[in-house]
Amino acid sequence: MSGKKASLIVRTTAILREKIYAVPEGERIGSLHELARSLEVGIVTLQQVARVLEHEGLLEVRRGPGGGYYGARPDAAALERGLHAYMRMNPASYEEALDMTSLLFNELATAAARCTDAGLRARLATLAETLPGCTTMADSGRFEMEFQELLFRMVRRPLFEMLTRVTLHYSTAHTAPDLKVFDDDGAAWREGRARIIAAILANDADLTRFEANRQNRAVVRAYLEAR
Repeated sequence: MSGKKASLIVRTTAILREKIYAVPEGERIGSLHELARSLEVGIVTLQQVARVLEHEGLLEVRRGPGGGYYGARPDAAALERGLHAYMRMNPASYEEALDMTSLLFNELATAAARCTDAGLRARLATLAETLPGCTTMADSGRFEMEFQELLFRMVRRPLFEMLTRVTLHYSTAHTAPDLKVFDDDGAAWREGRARIIAAILANDADLTRFEANRQNRAVVRAYLEAR
């Protein structure tokens, strides 16, 4: 694709994107030919633009009676796909992904320490009681998944949750060094998680941040030793 053609697609995409934002969700923007005329571009160019906006979750193409191009709004899954695609196009090292996940977890746990929902706090206390039985990597993996989901519910910050999920997905989807953070039967990992949960249940945000940061530093040290 020539630079001139690419520039036209970028400009047209920006214009059509603003048209979509300017109308309520689900409103008909126009047909393929109507939009091509109004934007003064060719059919092929508009189709390329439409594919970009469909991927962004901003455009829905309907066929048949009443068909055409309709404005949409991206859901969390579409935003997650977009951010993950950006990270794939701008590859981060495992070290950078590790830094990001550590920072995000610290903030997530600290925010959870301010949760006052009795039901969610009770579930966290119950989850903590399962820690002694987590003696294998598989056990810890299941615990971490449940712990993460519970923290998301305690915090309820959609953008923060999306960033955390995308970063975790990115880091786990790429080759990582064999980190020795689950030595023997995982006693150190269990103790660290127990301290974090105890701080959350005490509604002590400062202590939670300290304990989360302490356990994350152990992971970073293991990474540096494995390099």
